[in-house]
Amino acid sequence: MRKIQQSFPKARRSELITAELEGELLVYDRSSNKAHCLNETAAFVWARCDGRRSVANIAGLLERERKTPASDEVVWFALDQLEKAHLLQESLARPAELDHVSRRALVKRLGIAAAVTLPLVTSLIAPAAAGAATCRAAGVPCTTNADCCSNSCLDNGRGGLQCT
Repeated sequence: MRKIQQSFPKARRSELITAELEGELLVYDRSSNKAHCLNETAAFVWARCDGRRSVANIAGLLERERKTPASDEVVWFALDQLEKAHLLQESLARPAELDHVSRRALVKRLGIAAAVTLPLVTSLIAPAAAGAATCRAAGVPCTTNADCCSNSCLDNGRGGLQCT
């Protein structure tokens, strides 16, 4: 496949917490309270976005690592998802022929075997600490021990129950 324009993507590293989980990379963005799960291919691409490697170079590394054909298109597909998740430092100018390439179109063009290696970034919004709280503070009415942060829902002496 012919080479596409040279770009040198750079991953964003500030305000991010990362953890590897069973072949995937979980990236938590502290500034937006969003968590992003990168599959193995997307994580591979993101880890190599150092601002010095070109898209073609990353595709070559991916091909050697996976021992399967990987084109610039696969890397651009990953970069598009990483950019949408705000995991790149700046936007990249995509080649016109790759603008808005869908996963389905890429699988069709590259073959069904490539579907397994296609990058995938799944994102979700993490609740703020106050919204994530599922227990009640002391003095708040309750119905069971599980309602209370203290795990103690007792009679308040006035015919009701409250967390202690």
